[in-house]
Amino acid sequence: MELLHTSYFALFIIICLGFIIGNIKVKGVSLDISAIIFVALIFGHYGVVIPSILEKIGLILFIYTIGVQAGPGFFDSFKKNGRSLALLATVVIISASLMAYLSYHLFDLDMPIIIGLLTGALTSTPGLAAAIETTNSPLVSIGYGVAYPFGVIGVILFVKFYPKIIRANITKAETEYEKSSTEGFPDIIHRNLQVENENVIGKTIGELRVRSMTQAVISRVMHDGYAVTPSTKTLLQKGDLIRAVGTEDAIQKIILLIGSETEQKIPLDEGYEVQSILVTNKEAVNTSLGRFNLWVNYQATVTRIRRSGIDITPGPNLRLQMGDKVMVACSRENMKQVIRIFGNNDKKLSDTDFFPVAAGIVLGILFGKMSLSFGNSFSFSLGLTGGVLAVAMILSRIGRTGPVIWSMSGAANQLLRQLGLMFFLASVGTKAGATLVETYSNYGSQLFLVGGILTMFPMLMAVLAAYFLKSFNILTLLGTITGSMTSTPGLAAADSLSDSNAAAIAYATVYPVAMVLLVICVQILGFF
Repeated sequence: MELLHTSYFALFIIICLGFIIGNIKVKGVSLDISAIIFVALIFGHYGVVIPSILEKIGLILFIYTIGVQAGPGFFDSFKKNGRSLALLATVVIISASLMAYLSYHLFDLDMPIIIGLLTGALTSTPGLAAAIETTNSPLVSIGYGVAYPFGVIGVILFVKFYPKIIRANITKAETEYEKSSTEGFPDIIHRNLQVENENVIGKTIGELRVRSMTQAVISRVMHDGYAVTPSTKTLLQKGDLIRAVGTEDAIQKIILLIGSETEQKIPLDEGYEVQSILVTNKEAVNTSLGRFNLWVNYQATVTRIRRSGIDITPGPNLRLQMGDKVMVACSRENMKQVIRIFGNNDKKLSDTDFFPVAAGIVLGILFGKMSLSFGNSFSFSLGLTGGVLAVAMILSRIGRTGPVIWSMSGAANQLLRQLGLMFFLASVGTKAGATLVETYSNYGSQLFLVGGILTMFPMLMAVLAAYFLKSFNILTLLGTITGSMTSTPGLAAADSLSDSNAAAIAYATVYPVAMVLLVICVQILGFF
């Protein structure tokens, strides 16, 4: 059929068939978008070719959007217990890479196909992208295609059976996790208190330094039956009622400072509002809350900030991010001014400014071309993949430079990532398909054996490392393993074991660490 040799027609036929096959589920398991590469292998075998420029464009878009999403999580992963999780992810990637190098000698396979098996076993498309750029060999895509199916199925089987083998108590693990997570992100509550302490009567809220002393916020004060939005000049009189907002610890401190808790209600005044405002104004992004002087200028109080489903206690040094929801209490008239400061424009979250995307990609390409020399025999550069990825992560962490917002909305990021990934998989798949039969006749079933080993071995090493670290909840361990293996289907299997979000949080923490490490290991293996 002549149309199939028209590149743009063939491209979208491959994508359509890939999505149809990818959505087919067998026992709840599907190939999803990765099915495109298997369709492309078949088309490539029959002589269909996709222009290589589409491969580069797809690669750049995919890697850049991955970096933008992963950047904040990568740097934040080293906080709290993230270092232990990152260590476990390192064990997974390094052990898999060492096993790949050992297999290179034991099975006498070409290094490009070994690297492809490694990225397929770890179901890592960014790793595949880095491998193709490093080796410039179609064998990488064939190795990836061979190892990928068991990379998906093997992780799911491991997640399902490992807790049963060790007889893990999932209910107990849920309880332990919820207890530990509450310590990290305590709930923000509110209480009504009565002014009783003689030491605070007749003093202003500013003189008492309530926020710095207790970390709680006073959002309302009722005096003689009339509720007002407090300011630093608001005097506290005996018998006044106040509404305090903060963590349980902060509430206990303010009770000691002000007086006992009361069941009396503090009604909202007619001119008083409490509203959740969406941060969409570029000028507000990456700016510390204290710089707005909301209390002084508008008698407005920020009682909490909601970010990524978590309530955060506001503080003057807390920097706002695009999409934060700021809970503000103030007069109805001043609320209009506060809304103007933060934006509160839903449409801006769905709009995409392509200048930061293009500028970030340009910087990434230039950064990737920079080379470090180690003597006369060895030099190292991040290359196209590593350069774009590194710059995207750094820029997303910075958040804003002047009027330029480097972060992207979730919807825009997902769209560009999917588009880039589809172009990339279709192009590399057709290129690899041209030599598919010849490769299999040369290597046979060895490829499947090595792919299986590269999937199972690093997970077993992770379990062994977790045993010695002795600090891993089973749900966190499973999330860490699936994140280290960059396996979304594996995460779905782990999530089905429990109602807790422990596995998902661990996955999100280690995924960027594993992704970056694998890209580096792939480039190192490419030198052999």
